[in-house]
Amino acid sequence: MASTSAHFASQSDTRFDVCIRGAGIVGRSLALLLAAQRLKVALVHNPASLPAGHSDVRAYSLNLAAKQLLTDLRCWPEGAACTPILKMHIEGDQGGDLDFEASQQGVDALNWMVDVPSLEKNLAAAVGYQPLIEERQEPVSAPLTVICEGRASQTRAELGVQFDIKHYSQHALACRIQTAAPHGQVARQWFQNSHGPEILAFLPIGGEASHQWAIVWSLTPDRAQQLSKLEADQFCQQLFAASQGIAGSVQLISERAVWPLQLARASQWTGLIAPASSAAPAQAFALAGDAAHAIHPLAGQGLNVGLGDAMALAQVIQAKEFWRPLSDLKMLRRYERARQAEVLAMGCVTDGLQVLFAQPALPIQKIRNWGMSGFNQLLPLKNWMARKAMQTNN
Repeated sequence: MASTSAHFASQSDTRFDVCIRGAGIVGRSLALLLAAQRLKVALVHNPASLPAGHSDVRAYSLNLAAKQLLTDLRCWPEGAACTPILKMHIEGDQGGDLDFEASQQGVDALNWMVDVPSLEKNLAAAVGYQPLIEERQEPVSAPLTVICEGRASQTRAELGVQFDIKHYSQHALACRIQTAAPHGQVARQWFQNSHGPEILAFLPIGGEASHQWAIVWSLTPDRAQQLSKLEADQFCQQLFAASQGIAGSVQLISERAVWPLQLARASQWTGLIAPASSAAPAQAFALAGDAAHAIHPLAGQGLNVGLGDAMALAQVIQAKEFWRPLSDLKMLRRYERARQAEVLAMGCVTDGLQVLFAQPALPIQKIRNWGMSGFNQLLPLKNWMARKAMQTNN
């Protein structure tokens, strides 16, 4: 596939094996994994920043596979920056009820809520200590370019890769709060329809005994904008009502960030880059993280899927035949095939749930809540689903 980017045409620097465009969590993790294979990596900082206020309120739910990866990289946050989740409680809009408990799964935690700034700080420090990683402000030439720039990737667009997007009629509102009662390491989620289809998540943060939560509230665009502009005390009243006062009084302790939600997937994840001349060495690209896909946050799997990309690509590179170059498309397609199947499955699950709970008809509300409560009683199926989400075979 031809490239319109002048950066790809340059052959002035041949010291690097891999150029990673995007120095977020996925990009830095991949850089560390490849450097451990003795590959020379150029890590290029993201061209654009996150929406205003977003970096202050992000917290991610990470599963066991992600925890193991970041622990192996010596970047796993400790103390208050990491909160183990012992139970997840989900309520429907007509009495549906679903619970998952770590003790039932024989694990220490269902997942871990991780403070993003703390994780990013640890990854940045690890990169700084790795001599085979060189941080750059501009892209360099390399046999393999990995694009980790996020869903609005400019490089992906320059390469002509189509990004198929389904726009949801929902925006996410995120913030952090403190409540009168401690969270007790219980994550809570409500599917509601009083103001149109809404999904509210209370996610424990701040450590095991904390009173703090990360909030992700999926709302209609108009209601999201309205809530984001309310005075803090009025917003807290709305949040208290929506959460049924489950943790007592609510205090807003951060800015509020709002962004549109979508389901998206790149039409291809790997490809060749058109050479500047017939004498130029071969170059290829691969997409990873949000540059390759985006899913609804209701299952909390976004970063887990992105880190799964990094692990899979590193494994494919490590296992390649010695005579294959890093630009070998057949090798890169092993990564593409492996990851597309999992991402498609996760996208179907989150999209199906979003569509199901967006239906306002009362008969459908009753059926889906009956199904939720029934599923809660099917222990073998529920346990299988929990193990899939946790990425464990226990």
